[in-house]
Amino acid sequence: MIAFVALTGLLAGCSGGSGAASEESKAKEAPKEITVYFTRHGKTMLNTKERAQGWSDAPLTPAGIEFSEAVGKGIGDSIKFDKVYSSDSGRAIKTAEVILENAGQKVPVEKDKRLKEFKFGSYEGLPSEEMIVAIAKEKNADPENYFKGIAQNGFIQLNQQLSNDLAAVDKKNVKEGENWPAEDYDTVVKRGTEAVEDIVAKAEKEGDEDILIVSHGMTLAAILNELDDRVAEEIPVSGLENASISKAVYKNGKWTVESVNDLSYVEK
Repeated sequence: MIAFVALTGLLAGCSGGSGAASEESKAKEAPKEITVYFTRHGKTMLNTKERAQGWSDAPLTPAGIEFSEAVGKGIGDSIKFDKVYSSDSGRAIKTAEVILENAGQKVPVEKDKRLKEFKFGSYEGLPSEEMIVAIAKEKNADPENYFKGIAQNGFIQLNQQLSNDLAAVDKKNVKEGENWPAEDYDTVVKRGTEAVEDIVAKAEKEGDEDILIVSHGMTLAAILNELDDRVAEEIPVSGLENASISKAVYKNGKWTVESVNDLSYVEK
């Protein structure tokens, strides 16, 4: 069996002039900056089995729940979330709910399908290494050498190359009415960043300052790199950790990612 630890750990990887009206207007004044806490979901059963988990879903493991609880307790009331968003995948929704419950915050979780993980097409639910083997076969390459090649310049390159190569290979596996094709990198970047742009636009309109977004490893890495390409040097080749938080600030129309893959929020 080929060991692709860095990959499989992730793949198996959001008008009157009355005083009352004046107060309402003041409350909805656009914030000077908006802070978004991008969080990867907790570990799931498919993560532990090293199976491809994109649009397919699996429940959090007991350890995944416990770690998410610790994140929530660590946050407590140090961050008051104005809005909370997640992808519409169960593992992301559950992670958001667990964090909020343990932080003692009652904020509804708004679901956005554009925050979903990359779609792996006909390889959904299969052992993650089968994707590498299929791509390498198409390229007449050794699977391990192929993986080393796309990983040598960091996770962002790996993310781009793997998703694009898989999308190309999976086209021949599409059966109308039975499955969906794998997504390429640009498709996910487009839907993911559009979701974040809409969330920020709403925050500016409603005066929200602190936002939690729970999504997925590959999708979050793609979004973060689009917002601030300096993160390419900070994301480990193994990808973002389960329940890790990456903090980004939006100010004067510009994004700055201040921290990546941060596990310090976990209650010690």
